[in-house]
Amino acid sequence: MYLYRAVDSEGNTIDFCLSESRDKQAAKRFFKKALAFSHVSKPRVITVDKNPAYPIAIQELKEEKQMSEGIQLRQVKYLNNIVEQDHRFIKKRIRPMLGLKSLRTAKRIIAGIEAMHMIKKGQTLQREKSVQNQKEFIHQLFGLIA
Repeated sequence: MYLYRAVDSEGNTIDFCLSESRDKQAAKRFFKKALAFSHVSKPRVITVDKNPAYPIAIQELKEEKQMSEGIQLRQVKYLNNIVEQDHRFIKKRIRPMLGLKSLRTAKRIIAGIEAMHMIKKGQTLQREKSVQNQKEFIHQLFGLIA
């Protein structure tokens, strides 16, 4: 299993997606999902690791007009450290569990870990920090509110 994560330059989590494969279709699905968030401004640069599927997926999204032509792709091994450092928090929680056996279970556990991490980083976008606001944020994150 592979965990795709999008983090902005300030370290705020934009989106995450768990996939069984690390191919062009999975990368394309993740980029489409991450760019669809209304609270996220359109990036000018996307920094990723050296996976050869990323340029292909981004080129296809640009051809389909789902991604702006002005977005630049930067494939530099060490410039994605913000994502890697943020990813460390999830690894710390999963390692004692000795990994995750099924994709369904993994998606649910990682979604919960990501939600708690976003709350800890203060990403609930609420003026007032309260349990009720955090509950609403979690319901919104998991699609429990229509």
